[in-house]
Amino acid sequence: MSCGCKTSGDSSHSCGTKTANGCSSVDTCGNSYKLSVFDWLSDVDPSRSKSSEYVEVRFKNDRKLYYKNVNNLPLHIGSIIAVESSPGHDIGVVSLSGELVKIQMKKKNVPEDHALKIYRLASQKDIETWQDLRKKENAIKIEARKIAYGLNLEMKITDVEYQGDGSKVTFYYTADNRIDFRQLIKEYASNFRTKIDMKQIGFRQESAKVGGIGSCGRELCCSSWLTDFRSVNTNAARYQQLSINPQKLAGQCGKLKCCLNYELDSYLDVLRDFPSSSTVLNTEKGRAFCIKIDVFKKKMWFAYVENSMAWYDLDIFEVKKLIVMNKNGEKAPALEDLKVVDNPLVTSDLIQENSVDRFEKKFKKSRNGSNRDRNPKQSDNRPARSQENKNPRQTDSRNRSNEQKPSENKSTASNGQVADNKNPKQNHNRNRPGGQKPVENKVTSPNIQTTDNQSQENKTHKKPFKKPKKKTPPKNEGNA
Repeated sequence: MSCGCKTSGDSSHSCGTKTANGCSSVDTCGNSYKLSVFDWLSDVDPSRSKSSEYVEVRFKNDRKLYYKNVNNLPLHIGSIIAVESSPGHDIGVVSLSGELVKIQMKKKNVPEDHALKIYRLASQKDIETWQDLRKKENAIKIEARKIAYGLNLEMKITDVEYQGDGSKVTFYYTADNRIDFRQLIKEYASNFRTKIDMKQIGFRQESAKVGGIGSCGRELCCSSWLTDFRSVNTNAARYQQLSINPQKLAGQCGKLKCCLNYELDSYLDVLRDFPSSSTVLNTEKGRAFCIKIDVFKKKMWFAYVENSMAWYDLDIFEVKKLIVMNKNGEKAPALEDLKVVDNPLVTSDLIQENSVDRFEKKFKKSRNGSNRDRNPKQSDNRPARSQENKNPRQTDSRNRSNEQKPSENKSTASNGQVADNKNPKQNHNRNRPGGQKPVENKVTSPNIQTTDNQSQENKTHKKPFKKPKKKTPPKNEGNA
């Protein structure tokens, strides 16, 4: 992995940064972020000396070592330096400086006397050589795999790391058994013309180098933040009531998932209150044994020996009482009588997660109803709001008289009464079907508008009004 930081002529600022915070993107310098240590003393004591006696230097593949600053160089996080190696020198990046380095060395049991020396700040030529060697590592890894396959060795070359000056190549490999690679080293030395160093790693370390996405949908813990790989056994899955299925419990490395240990302590604390899973109860209907337990609900499922298909869930406190009864020589009641029926909780889906048609358009009926009001053909069944007539025959004669006498404002009815016809359009709504119950004649104000079908038909008779005919008395006028 090559360093993508811009370098200048001044080697003290070779990583493109002039502040004490260091390189803005440590990953571009060939380092992983998961082993970084937060320097919480950087802001506490700003007056402390910039030069540190010991510094932590990080290399490729999450490898980091501790070096002594014998020349009192002004180092900070992100500085590229040349350090002592065997043979020659190596190029690394400072990942931690200050007083915290001694604390880390004490934590990792690294004696101060064994710390190597820092030669100098890396020059421009050192950085260019370092970058060129990093570009060759991928091609060398492929060639090394071909040579190992040709020798029929049951091993896998996982990664290759060049030393900063190119005097040594380290091959990281994984294998199930012990490998005799004496012939392999001779082949590598003749092909690559450099010193060869073989280093075996585990499958978890290989998975951390490759990386990937776990079954939880997130980045693998070993490649993101996990630094120590603790042993995981199948008892962790049994305590958590998980099925022993290798396809579900194994990770990408082929071993048991590291996350099985995360909640194991919590399960063990809760299981202290549970009776043993091998508990057998003597009931009136026979012996019952435990089938499974539920840690969260604090329940245990029992079944009869004669009929193991029927399961009965009991609370752990009830189970403890039954165990005490059996110890006193008493038989426990039947499991059917002890089973507690849980009332299901009635929940309402407020956000309609389980609704299939939650994304479909709603209020279609209301929109159709509004369009129905706009269409006069669909309003035939609506009742008229303007007038209610007592005698339908009277309205017929009045309508006829209004058609013949558009200029008159009064017309006589058959019973001798006079009705005001100031607005003849209002009387168009008086004509109703004969089946309706007649009521008293009422004249509404001229501001009311109706949408009856009859009013729409009468509006088409405006043409005879332009040429009025002679005044003729209505047929029922003589009777009056």
